[in-house]
Amino acid sequence: MTETQRPLPHATAWSAPYWDAARDKRFVIQHCTDCDRPIMYPRRFCPHCLNDTLEFRPSEGRGEIYTMTVQVAGPPSGFGDRLPYVVAVIRLDEGVQLMSNIVGDDRESARIGDRVRVDFETVEDGQTVLPVFRLERG
Repeated sequence: MTETQRPLPHATAWSAPYWDAARDKRFVIQHCTDCDRPIMYPRRFCPHCLNDTLEFRPSEGRGEIYTMTVQVAGPPSGFGDRLPYVVAVIRLDEGVQLMSNIVGDDRESARIGDRVRVDFETVEDGQTVLPVFRLERG
């Protein structure tokens, strides 16, 4: 049986600046210009005040693991060559959350509450760059 390629994100008109920044290895978060609240994931309208004037601002990409799981067997198609891998919800210091992977040799030692920082992974197609996270130790 042949291994399938993992699914990759497709940029929309309103998420393209996020993916363009990632391709440049910069991490950005969308903000509402009216209520000044951060937004994650990129959207067309602010979920807090419904304003449609949004902008992307640089983020340090630091936060903590809110919840996580380690996938050691039975991955969905396209992920078999990545075992074991860690999927986590990261609560960024700005207060928003996103789902990503914890990467690095020490990824399996990750625990809820551990501090993490953003890193970037260029995937198979060579065009897509994903924000991933590494543990901050010491």
